[in-house]
Amino acid sequence: MIQAHKAKAFAELHMKGDPIILFNIWDAASAKRVGDAGAKALATGSHSVAEILGYEDGEGAPFEDMLWMLERIVRSTDLPVSNDTERGYASEPKAIAENCARVIATGAIGINIEDSFADESLRETDDHATILSVVKDAMEKQCPGSWLNARTDILRGADSKDESIIQAAINRGKAYAEAGADSLFVPFTRDLEALSKIAAAVPIPINAMRLLNGPSLADYAAAGIGRVSHGPFPYMAAYDELSRLADEVY
Repeated sequence: MIQAHKAKAFAELHMKGDPIILFNIWDAASAKRVGDAGAKALATGSHSVAEILGYEDGEGAPFEDMLWMLERIVRSTDLPVSNDTERGYASEPKAIAENCARVIATGAIGINIEDSFADESLRETDDHATILSVVKDAMEKQCPGSWLNARTDILRGADSKDESIIQAAINRGKAYAEAGADSLFVPFTRDLEALSKIAAAVPIPINAMRLLNGPSLADYAAAGIGRVSHGPFPYMAAYDELSRLADEVY
């Protein structure tokens, strides 16, 4: 019941034009610091968690190690926690769904699942929608109301002014929503006009990533974004400072 209550509270924070702000964390200590700063919810970033465990991003960390870290994060906070589950640490829909159910079994209330392969090519829209459907079912059985954030990498390296690319992102968003996704994550762009078009056309909230030197939080809100995350940048900033301090000492 406590987990379901957290899931409901997390869902209510997603509002177009008044986005939930997620300053991504990577371990129990960072979860506590961000929570103490006033966060209403927490989210891991795969890059940060992988590096803190000694691995590369892109499912370089073994699933069991990632799950071990997530369990400690969830135990360290009373806030809702969403987990970046990358591609699901498997290739077949059933195995991906089983892994996602294990993520929710830690007490987390949401996940990210991305639609690209390790080589950055994209799954076919229908294939990924099938994965999302079985993942959502598995999550719901574990915790009713848990949140599925469907990430599309269609704008990675693409021209965000290309209307055909924008329409392809919209088509994926609509298909993913129909499959059960609760929000659509569109990273790799600072283009507010593109994000605004996607937000207006897709029936679920859009998650933007706040890139360095990118738009302000107010700009994202004005564009109709429902969720803004910070990806690996908080982790990078923290460890840049550690490097600076170490350089001073040595």
